[in-house]
Amino acid sequence: MANSDGSTPDLATEFAQQDGLLYLNHAAVAPWPQRTQDAVTEFARQNVFIGARDYPRWLKVEQQLRERLAWLVGGVSSEEIALLKNTSEGLSVIAQGLEWQAGDQIIISDQEFPSNRIPWQALANQGVEVIEVNLEGDNPEQDVIDAMGPRTRLVSLSAVQYGTGLLMDMAPIGAACRARGTLFCVDAIQILGALPFSAEQVNADFVVADGHKWMLGPEGLALFYCRRAVQDQLILRQHGWHMVADPGNYTRKDWRPAATAKRFECGSPNMLGAHALNASLSLLQDTGMDAVADALQQRVQRLIAGLNDKGATLLSAPAPQRRAGIVTFRLPEEAPGDTFQRLKKGGVVCAERGGGVRFSPHFYTADSVIDQALELL
Repeated sequence: MANSDGSTPDLATEFAQQDGLLYLNHAAVAPWPQRTQDAVTEFARQNVFIGARDYPRWLKVEQQLRERLAWLVGGVSSEEIALLKNTSEGLSVIAQGLEWQAGDQIIISDQEFPSNRIPWQALANQGVEVIEVNLEGDNPEQDVIDAMGPRTRLVSLSAVQYGTGLLMDMAPIGAACRARGTLFCVDAIQILGALPFSAEQVNADFVVADGHKWMLGPEGLALFYCRRAVQDQLILRQHGWHMVADPGNYTRKDWRPAATAKRFECGSPNMLGAHALNASLSLLQDTGMDAVADALQQRVQRLIAGLNDKGATLLSAPAPQRRAGIVTFRLPEEAPGDTFQRLKKGGVVCAERGGGVRFSPHFYTADSVIDQALELL
């Protein structure tokens, strides 16, 4: 793991959490690195003492963020990246932007977080049908493909399911969609920042993800990737000064949408969030996503081995090719809610999800944090 200058990130300094805190909840809201606090503090200081005098410099930070997000999504063009408020907004831009016909079908899974279910269900008044595919079979990817038919207009799936942590192989699904002319949307909030990902390799038309989980950033700022070739298929439902081709010309009466994904950003940017997320992504970029993934998988395996020793029932798939950073389990003869409360009293930050207790470490999580959490079981 090396910084861009060749030095190694000091993870103990970057994540100096308080004593007694056992943080295993990155699949919900992650702590910030120290460099992110520094970036926000400096941004606040500038606002206090000089206001927006150096706004052009802030715009460079925003552009750097777009480039880092483009890198995180597999090296796409930064012009295909929009900065939206959250995953739900990004999915809603797609849902409300496409022209639907009565009888159109959308395929999702039966394990989706509400963000990737409600925007599609809200189209029922237009005659759009949502089909939920069960993912508990031996080949969930093929089950999704088999559910596709002549009326399937879009497939929208989470790359990693939030409850069980199931990691989907998105490539064959994306290939099937592309071959049939079906749009493919990836909810990537549980994979970006945890594992390497490529929008182009999985043939994604859209990728949406908020930055507050594995990307280690703040809530309120999300990646929205729209493949250039399908950009014009989305009707713009939100308009404002920021989404036009010439946003600096305030007196111009005639206007047209920006030719880039900025057309989906109707108003002033979340510049505070941009400074924060840009700093957080710099740590992932300095470390390298392959190194991040390797370190995370070591911690996941340590958790799985410890849970097996405790006699826990693993609700997450044990196979390495089926897991990202989520480990969900339950203990025999104890309700998950009771296990969760007991862990909470012991200083463990985790979640009750997917019918059990969900642990989600990150690449920097100390072995001692994992071992102490296991001891509490």
